[in-house]
Amino acid sequence: MRRSYKFLLRPTNRQAGALHAMLADHCALYNAALQERRDAYAHASKTRIRYGDQSAQLSGIRAFDPDQARWSFSSQQATLRRLNRAFEAFFRRVTGGDKPGYPRFRSRSRFDTVEFPKDGDGCKWDSVPHEAQTRVRLQGIGHVRVHRHRPVKGRVKTISIKREGRRWYVILSCADVPAESLPATGRQVGIDLGVTHFLVTSADEYVTNPRPAKNAADQLAAAQRALDAFGKKAGKRTKKHRRAARKVARLHARIRRQRLDHAHKTANFLVRSADVIAHEKLPVANMVRRPRPRQGDDGTFEPNRASAKAGLNKSILDAGWGVFLGVLAHKAECAGRELIPVDPRNTSRECPQCGHTAKQNRDREAFECTRCGHADHADHVGALNIAARAGLALRAVA
Repeated sequence: MRRSYKFLLRPTNRQAGALHAMLADHCALYNAALQERRDAYAHASKTRIRYGDQSAQLSGIRAFDPDQARWSFSSQQATLRRLNRAFEAFFRRVTGGDKPGYPRFRSRSRFDTVEFPKDGDGCKWDSVPHEAQTRVRLQGIGHVRVHRHRPVKGRVKTISIKREGRRWYVILSCADVPAESLPATGRQVGIDLGVTHFLVTSADEYVTNPRPAKNAADQLAAAQRALDAFGKKAGKRTKKHRRAARKVARLHARIRRQRLDHAHKTANFLVRSADVIAHEKLPVANMVRRPRPRQGDDGTFEPNRASAKAGLNKSILDAGWGVFLGVLAHKAECAGRELIPVDPRNTSRECPQCGHTAKQNRDREAFECTRCGHADHADHVGALNIAARAGLALRAVA
């Protein structure tokens, strides 16, 4: 099993400057390779340049440019592979008829990660039993201190250096990590995700929705207004503008950490309390899309409830369903739990008592069957139906 570990780096001022320079040089390499592909396709009879062609030029580039020569050869190859993956995804979307999304040039402020494909090649994880002595050795930078808050298990395969705001992190991808199965509980639950409550289980357990973005909306709006004011007044990135931009970035980072922390705690609660967990297979990306405009016969646009849908989309994204389901899947695998996705259609409109399905059964958060009169909370009804559908799937497999 593979697992990733993320640790905070504590570089010195000199090392922090070298880390910024490393990102800048890899960003320049990425943009130059992208420009070469664009020029070749536009001016050389639609010639396509691939990763192998550009990787073969690295030796010449390093011999000509001393700034590029100071960094790891394998990390530069990883940057070129990153561009190649972007083009492969672009052509895949074109073939599938989706929105293409042609690869774009990256500014230095938006190029935040450098990957080292192999431990020991340009980057060495130097871990010792005592936490305070943990280091990571980077070519061209030196030994950077790491705040290792938990032990690393398995064999380190790849190492990535990432910048988030003014902080630096090292991310280890480890293979052969032993599974840590939890003792059996004998419980099976279904969970229904929502925005009023984050989730409700079939055992009538309710988990509150922390709403991190909504709680920080006033602070974020004030910080964004200050950023806009300094930007319009100065017309360029002054010291005050940069300070305001850092404040906005800090608020967004805090919201992201709060959402991820809640996802980890909720997933831990579920995997420790149940052996089998059933959930809705939610297409979150499709659920938060804007509704298509409605055009009448006279050419004017009719109301399509876009404003109401925008509010729901904002609540879904604030809850972080996709993040939570990803964390839950990882923790369930590590703990030896079984995770079952089920069809989400009509889970909160179907009566768990008589099986009658109708739109009129649900009125917002209340549920009352129009046939048998069964009344309950709509989210709890959804969790019961999800558990029932997962039980049918288990019996079919058996």
